[in-house]
Amino acid sequence: MNKTSPSLADAVADIPDGVQVMIGGFGGSGAPIELIHALIDRFRATGSPKNLTVINNNAGNGAIGIAAMIKAGMVRKMICSFPRSSNAEAFNEKYLAGEIELDLIPQGTLAERIRARGAGIPAFYTPTSFGTELAEGKPTETFDGKMYVQELWLKADFALIKGHDGDETGNLTYRLAGRNFNPLMAMAADRTIAQVSNLRAPGSIDPEAVVTPGIFVDKIVEVPAPQQEEVLVRRGVVY
Repeated sequence: MNKTSPSLADAVADIPDGVQVMIGGFGGSGAPIELIHALIDRFRATGSPKNLTVINNNAGNGAIGIAAMIKAGMVRKMICSFPRSSNAEAFNEKYLAGEIELDLIPQGTLAERIRARGAGIPAFYTPTSFGTELAEGKPTETFDGKMYVQELWLKADFALIKGHDGDETGNLTYRLAGRNFNPLMAMAADRTIAQVSNLRAPGSIDPEAVVTPGIFVDKIVEVPAPQQEEVLVRRGVVY
């Protein structure tokens, strides 16, 4: 099955209002900037999608990517580990004005909650956050004399991710640290949209090198020269 999208706009065309969207990346590493900006373009043209819940490691930087989504008013809630990065003015302003919600999750717990959905595990226990505000209202249990907090899997309607090589059937590889949250999110979302630097013919990627099998990818679009978030932020780019 050929899952190739002819354009970035086509790749994100089916994302509706009010859904939960996972966006890959660890800071700028592995962040699908072009897919995010295509979604912003659609919002500016049509007013949709809006009221989104975005799941990411942080809450955006500068005036591009997720920060630009927040600034545009597309995001109702952020689920992340690091909302207060060095250049997170967009989130800070919206949060202090009461215009955006925050669900703060420790980074390891965030990764495991995403992985659990992909693995079909509805809940698990972790010692992280026990005795803190983040554990309030959550079930706890004792194992081997130590207290643990129950956490539920974390799922999404859509995932926007960035790979390096990909074929027309959706098989993906990643470049170095760009792997981070991307493979987990591909498995945890109902529908996954991937941008790749190199789109290749089926069978041209060594099966041993495939990290995300095509069964987890619904659309794939080629972006031959993807932009890097940190470079854009240093240049002061505003999207």
